[in-house]
Amino acid sequence: MSTIGIGVVGAGNIAEFHLAAYAANPDVEIVAVADIAVDRARARADQFGAASAYASVEELLADPAVDAVSICTRNDTHVQIAIAALGAGKSVLVEKPMARTVADAEALVAAEAVAPGILQVGYVRRWSTNATVLKTFVDAGDLGEVYYAKATCLRRAGNPGGWFADRSVSGGGPLIDVGVHFIDIAWWLMGMPTVVSVTGFTSDRVGDRGNIENLTRWRSSDHDASENTVEDLAGAVIRFDNGAVLNVDVSYSLHGRDEVGVRLYGDRGGAELEPELLVFTEQHDTIVTLAPQIDSTTFEMEAGFQNEIDGFVAAVRDGTPSAVPATHGLVMTKILAAIYESAASGHEVVVA
Repeated sequence: MSTIGIGVVGAGNIAEFHLAAYAANPDVEIVAVADIAVDRARARADQFGAASAYASVEELLADPAVDAVSICTRNDTHVQIAIAALGAGKSVLVEKPMARTVADAEALVAAEAVAPGILQVGYVRRWSTNATVLKTFVDAGDLGEVYYAKATCLRRAGNPGGWFADRSVSGGGPLIDVGVHFIDIAWWLMGMPTVVSVTGFTSDRVGDRGNIENLTRWRSSDHDASENTVEDLAGAVIRFDNGAVLNVDVSYSLHGRDEVGVRLYGDRGGAELEPELLVFTEQHDTIVTLAPQIDSTTFEMEAGFQNEIDGFVAAVRDGTPSAVPATHGLVMTKILAAIYESAASGHEVVVA
């Protein structure tokens, strides 16, 4: 293919990041936008020069000009739409979380395996410059064997409410919303070892914090502070078959400072990806800290989405395998499910 025809399902905030990145890619024609609110689809289509706006996924998938789709909808719709798109011969970029349950994730893996197109999961943090640079250090063996890692995303007042806070739709709170990004990036940097067990916890002691004033907060369009059925804090110890351990904690609402951190510890060196890219090692019997000189040593949303979209488009165009296939999404879904199960039972969960 010389030009890839793109359709975007969902016309909300995340869709705008996708559409802006597609618009900046010279190998793309944005063909259509679909949303259950067709007026919103039309507005996005007009904003980014798409010819068509549809009120249903079925209409968009029937459009022969659409070669690939981005799925930017609620969590409870990801698997159904992705399977339909793959079945229609389209390639798929599906936003995280890929699925809410292990059974759904397995169904999507099976669908991708027999489909002509590819599927890519939207773990956008893998595509940031700081992450790709650190991966070169890890893959070159500069850190040695990574035996311990920490992934943190703590927010004081970060519950968007609405469907994000409705477990029946979202599948969970900060763990499945933002935590999956940090678990995935740590797992990827660790070399994607096989998970063997998980010990997790959750808490809902603080809640939505809808009473907080004088603070700009992102809120879902259907926000209702009184409706909140998800955890506001979650954490886990994840053990892998090579003996490595990943420690995770994430929150929507916590009495403390906002904190983002991804840290790796190996037997030859260590690294921090967030809040700033640093590499720690020894030279000449001296401990040294290396600060790679790159355009951005932190995660930048726009650049991450641009790299992610460019990678997806290149894979569709060239017919190459997905860099982030459904099998990776299945691993994340198993980890998330095990954390919730362990939190509910109070026991370690063995991951098959």
